[in-house]
Amino acid sequence: MRTPLLLTVEEAARELGIGRSRMFELIGSGAVDSVKVGRSRRIPTAALGEYVDRLRVEQRQEVA
Repeated sequence: MRTPLLLTVEEAARELGIGRSRMFELIGSGAVDSVKVGRSRRIPTAALGEYVDRLRVEQRQEVA
């Protein structure tokens, strides 16, 4: 099965294991990239990986 290029806010939140409201906070703050498709907000699948990678780097720097 092919991985979709874009996810709904709800799908992206599910992938990260967080709630819909928190996902909107991350989008609003610019922590997670998103695009508008018509009137809908969509999150590129790659943006989730980039977000997690940034979190890992930040947390490693906090420990060091």
